[in-house]
Amino acid sequence: MRTAPTILHLDMDAFFAAAEQAAKPSLRGKAVVVGGLGLRGVVSTASYEARVFGVHSAMPMAQARRLAPNAAYLTPRFTLYKEVSEQVMGLLGKLSPLVEPLSLDEAFVDLEAGGVAADSASARAVGERLRADIRAVTGLTGSVGLAASKMLAKIGSERAKPDGLVLIEPGTERALLGPLSVRTLPGVGPATGDHLRRAGITTVEEIAGAGQDELVRLLGKAHGAALHAMALARDERPVVAERDSKSVSVEDTYDVDIHDRVRVRAELARLADRCVGRLRGAGRSGRTVVIKVRRFDFSTLTRSETLRGPTDDPGVIREAAARLLEAVDTTGGVRLLGVGVTGLADFTQEDLFAQAAGERAEAEAAALAAAGEAVREDEGEARPEPVPEERHWRAGHDVTHLRHGAGWVQGSGVGRVTVRFETPYSEPGRVRTFLVDDPELTLSLPLPLVQRPEESDESDEAEEAEETDQGQEQGQGQGHRQDLESLQVQERDPDRGQASSAPAIRPNSRSGGGSGAAPGPSPAAGPERSSP
Repeated sequence: MRTAPTILHLDMDAFFAAAEQAAKPSLRGKAVVVGGLGLRGVVSTASYEARVFGVHSAMPMAQARRLAPNAAYLTPRFTLYKEVSEQVMGLLGKLSPLVEPLSLDEAFVDLEAGGVAADSASARAVGERLRADIRAVTGLTGSVGLAASKMLAKIGSERAKPDGLVLIEPGTERALLGPLSVRTLPGVGPATGDHLRRAGITTVEEIAGAGQDELVRLLGKAHGAALHAMALARDERPVVAERDSKSVSVEDTYDVDIHDRVRVRAELARLADRCVGRLRGAGRSGRTVVIKVRRFDFSTLTRSETLRGPTDDPGVIREAAARLLEAVDTTGGVRLLGVGVTGLADFTQEDLFAQAAGERAEAEAAALAAAGEAVREDEGEARPEPVPEERHWRAGHDVTHLRHGAGWVQGSGVGRVTVRFETPYSEPGRVRTFLVDDPELTLSLPLPLVQRPEESDESDEAEEAEETDQGQEQGQGQGHRQDLESLQVQERDPDRGQASSAPAIRPNSRSGGGSGAAPGPSPAAGPERSSP
């Protein structure tokens, strides 16, 4: 064990939800829930305002909606989260060469290896400076734990939430751990916790007092010995910069059970292609293909097939997944499908002849299709019009309108999409509603949460354009009212002695800007801005 608290654990606060609040001024200080919005969706992250109502990660989305019906429910934007994560990991990399990422928003750092801290005072200074740098670069907050071991540093960051720092001095670990629940220790989940509770062990101090022999008898040699050591605050695990992935996988849960076998095969093929995309993105290949099928009754089956050598060929993995599916009965319906690859390697070992034959077959098929098109043209047959791809307007995702600028999808349905036009650097914006196929409305990439200097001028120009557009709308409305009042005066001029026989002219019923009645609060009733 170290004699100084030079292992740092950083955990960003309610990361996904906080990023959405930072990007959307109208949601700051409000309950925000990020996750799958389908009938079987699960909460990924809930803001601290939503947690007051009992909403938490891994909760079914339907239950979250019952607990917090007025919260904002958004689909994840992983492009934004990855960008922010890279900024945070870049700051950690400046502190030490030993940074061990655990997820997009969590990592261990060995400060001693970076030579930036050697005692409690210097470690605390580094932690406070890191928190300030994260806020300056990303606009978000993170909690920091500092201790002599990874286990205690993580416990420290949990106790520091939200937006705090806890340093556990060496020598005080046993006193801190003693009264805590057994679930505090790594490796103690619900099942192990229940097993220990039935044995009369509920706190870390009771684990330490039970002795290693008793824990080995209850939990097995490896788990029991490791748990006893942690209860005594002994954790010698090093910070590892590179964590080798053991598998790559993707899976989807469906809102409605799939009964059609043809569609099940098609979904499995699509998942196989996504899995290959992740595999190639990591520069890896794999030898064992695994499929996961969760049926209508929640029974989960896995099947695997080991190939002759590692591969990243989508055709090979699709075919292997299809063969594995043949051994699974899906007649009752499927609620979840997954495809994974294990036995990873940094190279591929393909049957070159088979691969070349596949490429030739694809080339021949493309040539035949082109020839068929040529024949139809020669015969004067009209080509079918291409069907435009349907655009999906997911709640929370970024859009741009040619006239109104950048915004985000507040909701969609019944052929309409509602957009709130605001950016991370603006005040809460206006809400407008458009047809889902409006040609001026397009999906866009997320804006950075903290405005860079070169973006400031562009933002000012966009705000001026929006104000000009609003002024034109107001001017048009005033013009309509003035015209109507003038006509009414002419019709009832007392000097004429009688009303005019000219028909009354009604004002134009279309409001300026082409927007229908938009749901949601008006900008004047927007929330006060607060730190994310």
